[in-house]
Amino acid sequence: MMIEKFPQQKKLLSIIVPVYNEKHTINKILNKILKIKINKEIIVVNDGSFDGTKAQLKKFSKKKNIKIINLNQNYGKGYAIGKGLKKVSGKIIIIQDADLEYDPNDYKKLIKPILNKSFKFVIGSRVLTKKISRRPPGLIFKALVFVNKLFSILMSFTLNQTITDPQSCYKVFTSDIAKKLHLKENGFSFCNELIFNIHKMGIKIKEVPISYNGRSYKDGKKIKLSDGIKMFIYILKNIILINLKKIV
Repeated sequence: MMIEKFPQQKKLLSIIVPVYNEKHTINKILNKILKIKINKEIIVVNDGSFDGTKAQLKKFSKKKNIKIINLNQNYGKGYAIGKGLKKVSGKIIIIQDADLEYDPNDYKKLIKPILNKSFKFVIGSRVLTKKISRRPPGLIFKALVFVNKLFSILMSFTLNQTITDPQSCYKVFTSDIAKKLHLKENGFSFCNELIFNIHKMGIKIKEVPISYNGRSYKDGKKIKLSDGIKMFIYILKNIILINLKKIV
């Protein structure tokens, strides 16, 4: 999916919120974002929710700084973010999950390296604050921590730069980068595809420690084992392609 040209407002933060079946959290997360004292626009992409999320979003339809996009079916997180990217107006863009695992109060420190013109791409790292293990008890959640560590090792080695938390929701980047992105992944592999795109552009990545409060599947967590397998295959495929180019 290629990003179309869009106008830029230098002092505006564009927050993209992909949402799928989050009727219990969408009100809370949007109200938390609205309370943040930053000049912002919020672009909510409803990715085919059928649980009542769409009805909840109608409460925010009259807010001037909120744009709501309703997709007719569930396409995937990456697809929803791509749709949101086409509507941004701000100079800085941030991805925000619709659950309550990530705290919008971290926005100011996430955008600081970009405002200081030190970096153009920032990842919010749960690992740097050791909050990634702050999850419900159980083998599946220990497995998620292990998988993230594995992906971190693979991507860090390949990109020749330490990436402690590649699967973090918080990705922050400038609008000029957004224009150059060529994204095809519709699912959770979007996170890895975005990082590989940034690497191809020769852009250094900054990680900033963030807070995190993992939720259970009972509370609505979406990512599954099959998603992890797809991401692993995607990462391996790109590692092979990158190394083949080095040889050639």
